[in-house]
Amino acid sequence: MTPKDLVLTPRGLRFRGHTFTCSVGRTGLTRNKHEGDGATPRGTHRIVGCLYRPDRTARPCDWAVPIRPGDLWSDDPADEDYNLMVRAPYPHSHETLRRPDPLYDLILITDWNWPRAVRGAGSAIFLHQWRKRRHPTDGCIALRRDHLAWIAANIRYRTRLIVP
Repeated sequence: MTPKDLVLTPRGLRFRGHTFTCSVGRTGLTRNKHEGDGATPRGTHRIVGCLYRPDRTARPCDWAVPIRPGDLWSDDPADEDYNLMVRAPYPHSHETLRRPDPLYDLILITDWNWPRAVRGAGSAIFLHQWRKRRHPTDGCIALRRDHLAWIAANIRYRTRLIVP
């Protein structure tokens, strides 16, 4: 663990000398993650991508990729593209990345069960904006919008998310 890591603590998400209040999965933390369990997986996860809505927010970092209309994330364990970003039309179960609400205006993607997904072991563990303070997620970690933007701007190549 280094000061450059994002570390989940009982007080929040610690990063570069700051602690940010955050939300986790509605069923808490788990070492045995599976699709649809609502839990945040324990472990050390790399940050492997950053997505953002260019019509709603400025590019948060030079490696961020815009979310386009039709961008989706497959959450169907039976599909060959399970736990990958896909495009509409897409006949399998998925999450829409370009949402009407602001939850996915900025997303940090972790390497949970990626890039070679184990079927049913859970998909799409993101850091994203919360609905409201401490409101639980479906397994992701959610933060206040400005805190998430600050984190995205300060992440470096070797930054990890550590969920003890």
